[in-house]
Amino acid sequence: MAQRLVGLPAPDFEMESTKNLETLDEKVSLSDYKGKWLVLFFYPLDFTFVCPTEITALSDRYEEFQDLDAEILGVSTDSKYSHRAWINTPRSENGLGDINFPLAADTTHKVSRDYGVLIEEEGIALRGLFIIDPDGILRYQVVNDNNIGRDVDETLRVLQALQTGGLCPANWKPGQKTL
Repeated sequence: MAQRLVGLPAPDFEMESTKNLETLDEKVSLSDYKGKWLVLFFYPLDFTFVCPTEITALSDRYEEFQDLDAEILGVSTDSKYSHRAWINTPRSENGLGDINFPLAADTTHKVSRDYGVLIEEEGIALRGLFIIDPDGILRYQVVNDNNIGRDVDETLRVLQALQTGGLCPANWKPGQKTL
């Protein structure tokens, strides 16, 4: 049975990552993001078709997230070595090229399972996106089919709505009044 995550402390994690792309010896953990907003997103696999469009779109708008005191972390069940190879592959060749945030390797599938996005029989994650507040409370989650990419504008809108601390009506946009 599915468990509620929104409004609860985000499941803790520690994973190998591309935070230090040269040596690949730096892990990332939830505690690294304490005091900041975290956009944590899961994707199925490196070297696929929809995934690079999402990752590069988020990377290209990274400064907007930083302006909102937010960091981004991408996660898949691929290894840190696969992540590095994908980052070292140019965008023109279905790679990522340089990106502005790390990718984490959930090779044990524990984190994907804890966040409820693991497709057990395939060993890959669904497209799950979670926004965690500076105190480590999970404030937003959306999970969708692996064939559909996510919208960076919507992620920014939701982050800004959460940061208002107010009641945001349907179709609320940054700058508009809350209820």
